[in-house]
Amino acid sequence: MNQAVFLQHIREIPDFPKPGIIFKDITPVFSNPTLCNELTEEFVRMFEGERIDAVVGIEARGFLFGILIASYLQVPFIPIRKAGKLPYQKISREYALEYGVAKIEMHIDAIQPGQRVLLHDDLLATGGSAEAASELIKEVGGELVGLAFLLNLSFLEGEKRLQRFGVPVKSIARF
Repeated sequence: MNQAVFLQHIREIPDFPKPGIIFKDITPVFSNPTLCNELTEEFVRMFEGERIDAVVGIEARGFLFGILIASYLQVPFIPIRKAGKLPYQKISREYALEYGVAKIEMHIDAIQPGQRVLLHDDLLATGGSAEAASELIKEVGGELVGLAFLLNLSFLEGEKRLQRFGVPVKSIARF
């Protein structure tokens, strides 16, 4: 996978969603189907040799490659959504963002006890959403096998927050 080509497709938006934040926009990546395929294959390679029974993606941008990874691996895709979006019985977690508070939810029966789960999201910043999602997975008896991100804003130290889960935290690119 050509990382330089990938990085050329990341658009930086200053002062979004608030002043002082430089938003990393991944949407230009989707204009290049070849790059999308290469990224999906790179995620699979990152966890080669690891049995993965399901892929969890965090709403909304975690759905984009999460579904592609699950499809490639021929395993179920499980969405973790923002509060109020899931119709069935669910469990939830609140977490702090670098610019607010949010809540995510997952259907209570989405993961079976012992199921080995790869968690995917587009961006690792402070680690709040990934930590909350990992807790949801573990609460229903899932076994977290790794966390995969397109981008890691390493200066925000989210990876440190996720070390307590004892699984690999991997990304395509670090800033």
